[in-house]
Amino acid sequence: MTPLVLMLSAAHPAEDVRIVAKEGAALVGAGHRLRHLAPAHPGPPPPPSLHGVALETFPARPGWAGRLRGIWDLARRAEAARPAVIHAHEPDSWIAALLAARRCGARVVLDVHEHYPSRLDPHLPALLRPLARVALRRFCRLVAAQADAVVVAKDGLASDFGGEALCTPVRNYATPVPLTPRRHGAGPPVLLHLGALTRSRGALLMPELLAALPGARLRLIGRFTDASEAAFHARASALGVADRIEALGWMPREAALEAAAGCDIGLVLFQPGVENHRLALPHKLFDCMLAGLPVIVPDFAEEVAAVVREAGCGLVVDVSDANSLAAAVRRLADPSLRADMGLRGRHAALRRFCWAAEAARLVRLYRRLLAQPAQGGIGTPLAEIRVPG
Repeated sequence: MTPLVLMLSAAHPAEDVRIVAKEGAALVGAGHRLRHLAPAHPGPPPPPSLHGVALETFPARPGWAGRLRGIWDLARRAEAARPAVIHAHEPDSWIAALLAARRCGARVVLDVHEHYPSRLDPHLPALLRPLARVALRRFCRLVAAQADAVVVAKDGLASDFGGEALCTPVRNYATPVPLTPRRHGAGPPVLLHLGALTRSRGALLMPELLAALPGARLRLIGRFTDASEAAFHARASALGVADRIEALGWMPREAALEAAAGCDIGLVLFQPGVENHRLALPHKLFDCMLAGLPVIVPDFAEEVAAVVREAGCGLVVDVSDANSLAAAVRRLADPSLRADMGLRGRHAALRRFCWAAEAARLVRLYRRLLAQPAQGGIGTPLAEIRVPG
């Protein structure tokens, strides 16, 4: 039987786009057998498989303390699967993967989605943040040294895991799906926010933005993942814009893109002060580009701003201010301008920022990884291991 690659998650949902629709689908297409073990989330259960990846969930433990207590259980579940490779997606699942690998002999791949040394910043006094970053950076180096490979989802993350020579970039670029892009026309714009909704992602700014734009509407595709939902709806009601907000909740990616293509402008509203927002490279950016929408993005978010400037597909502004956002929407009032930017963005998403090259790099990594004995540690770069052909 083909050796099993186990995608291991302590927090990501079973249907996560990067894990299943991108990495999992790429590896399945290369002939690997894939399974994603992930915590159960509220809502309908996931299908048995997606994109050729078998999906399995386990009861989630609430809160950070629950996740820490769940590491041993996650390790046992991973070991029981007897995988050839454990590909882990969060710090607690990295630990679980390394524990399981010691008992079952699996190779371990760490997938770095974000800037982890700054993860505790919002929860600590400013005086303690530098110390916490040092400690977390050492943790990252330690687990990387025990793993067989590290992949990073965006630029700027490799330095905490031994540097670019020891990490493989597998960026969150666009995965094309059959889609008729937006045909822009006259009339008040429909604004779109895709993905998780939180205070730090600008949720509470959106009612103010609508209040400054008579006639404009807002479509939300995604869930609130913090405690700001009640405040969002209260603010929308107080400003008299609640009837111009359409909340569709979480949707499968293909359906979400179809709904996105019925909008006019995509919003990426990461707020300043969070290091992961500065280094962000979110799915929502490329999904808006695929749907033919111009985007409004943060000026401080380096990678996002660089993509938008290179592609010429939107406006880079101060997204912490509702007036600046409203001015940007007014600049995009001309449907021909929106159509031009949307076309440039779609072209860039299908070519310059397409997932195909990232998928090929991941497949090459796995080819090299499975050609060597499981040993742990990335002190010897995989690039030095020669594989015939």
